Amino acid sequence: MNPTQQFAIELQQIDKRFGAVHANRAIDLKVPAGTIHGIIGENGAGKSTLMSIIYGFYHADSGEMLVNHQPYKPANSQEAISAGIGMVHQHFMLVETFTVLENIVLGAEDGWKLNESLRAARKKLKALAEDYGLEVPLDEVVGNLPVGLQQRVEILKALYRGAKILILDEPTGVLTPQEADHLFKILDKLRAQGTTIMIITHKLREVLAITDNVSVMRQGAMVEHVVTAETDKEQLAELMVGRKVRLKVEKQASSPKKELIKVNDLSYFDDAGVERVKSANFSVRQGEVVGIAGVSGNGQSELLGLLSGILTPHSGSIELNGKTITPESNLCPQQVRANGVGHIPEDRHKQGLINKFEAKEAYILGYHNKPEYNKGLLQDKKAIEEACQTSMDKWDVRPNDTNLKTANFSGGNQQKLVIAREMEQDPDVILIGQPTRGVDIGAIEYIHQQVIAARDADKAVLLVSVELDEILALSDRILVVFDGAIVGEVSAKQADEKTLGLMMANIMPDHLKNPTQQDNTTQEDVA
Repeated sequence: MNPTQQFAIELQQIDKRFGAVHANRAIDLKVPAGTIHGIIGENGAGKSTLMSIIYGFYHADSGEMLVNHQPYKPANSQEAISAGIGMVHQHFMLVETFTVLENIVLGAEDGWKLNESLRAARKKLKALAEDYGLEVPLDEVVGNLPVGLQQRVEILKALYRGAKILILDEPTGVLTPQEADHLFKILDKLRAQGTTIMIITHKLREVLAITDNVSVMRQGAMVEHVVTAETDKEQLAELMVGRKVRLKVEKQASSPKKELIKVNDLSYFDDAGVERVKSANFSVRQGEVVGIAGVSGNGQSELLGLLSGILTPHSGSIELNGKTITPESNLCPQQVRANGVGHIPEDRHKQGLINKFEAKEAYILGYHNKPEYNKGLLQDKKAIEEACQTSMDKWDVRPNDTNLKTANFSGGNQQKLVIAREMEQDPDVILIGQPTRGVDIGAIEYIHQQVIAARDADKAVLLVSVELDEILALSDRILVVFDGAIVGEVSAKQADEKTLGLMMANIMPDHLKNPTQQDNTTQEDVA
């Protein structure tokens, strides 16, 4: 960095403990003004804690902070906002029943006349949206918006309050690749107009694409500061984990055996009468990973819900590990799970965990009736504790504390706890939704290894992911969905990002077309 560089934020020897957990260890950090600065590290490295100190959520035990070269010690987030700092959290802080406009103005009203505040805000927000490419429907209820637009609302909310320093916590964790690309264009505009941006992330490709400088944290300490243009994925991964990381999934050719999943003309309509899954037909065999690729919202979530017993099909059938599921079956998720099916849900908070439960309680969710966890009418607490501890050790869940509430784990460590619970039950069929969402590079490597190990142990694995590189790395066959329908299948050997991207837009690439069929796709279809 240039020694004459103006710094938006300077941290000196910031230290923070939570009981026995030393979350931040004498952190030094300088963020040049008008740049995008990446903060990377494994889950539990202390990144979010450090950002929460800057934003006034936590108070450092020791150390000093400067903002624009002025001493800075916020008592709360309101003082951080007054100092020109805004934060967009990984899990959005929005009232879903309020409109976009109401959410943005909430807490920043101009006096007691709300209508006047809303009118003034509308004019200001229109200008902000045009300046930064942050167009959102101001009168739409937030709960009706896709996550990409909800994130824009959060950014607008910060800018409306005058933020000149913007902190983004895992900003692409819930975005599709297309939404992430649009976010980067927005951040480019913000940087060009002088906004300083700090991004907490674990996605190295995105770090290299968007940041100017990167700071690496490990086990609560800051271990390195590098100029983005002077580093690469391999170096950053090694700095994060403290060892060399294999970024490429190593696997042998699959040896598929009998079908454990067979889907026949499966259809599903949601509560609004919209057909979300349209006459789906496919199978998954022992010893293979079948990936489902598609832009988020094209029926993948509903398909996982049908296979796991959460949703009931409208028509068609599912043959699942020897049991047939029809609209009349009325099978619940517990019955499906008892039939040798493990389910790693897409949304760990809504379907995978109860935040008020301790880790050991969360670890037996759905399996609490198993004999090994019970003694007659009472639970065997020692057996539960030992099983959870063994899995937390194996999957490197941090902090390694079976008594900690799941709400107090980072998102990536919550995800590891859910995956460990399902995989360690040794199911015959594994349904996996977004396995590495919010997970760091070291844990991604391990999770990918375990997915391939399950395949090689003759499990049938169905994988849903919005990460195309993950689909390509793990899958033996890939199904592509568009508007609720399976529009194509391709082997992993034939697939690449360009091929899948075209298929996800309902365009069959030339090299996959059946020469006996005519391609009826038009540009209007694509639009």
